[in-house]
Amino acid sequence: MAARKFFHPARPVNPELVRLIEAARKHVFTAEELDEQRISFAYGNSLAEGETSTKESVRAALKQLRLVRK
Repeated sequence: MAARKFFHPARPVNPELVRLIEAARKHVFTAEELDEQRISFAYGNSLAEGETSTKESVRAALKQLRLVRK
């Protein structure tokens, strides 16, 4: 029986990819970016539950929650 290779050979490193990963590590999210992440998360989960939400309805709910918390 022939010997098997259990691991893929190493691929050359893409310098552009390394630069983008390093830039992403140093990025500090703004409040607006965090809000968009929350909206995207809530919208995606509402689709999984079969609800008929829109991103705008999720934005409105987030805004309403902020008014209640303050």
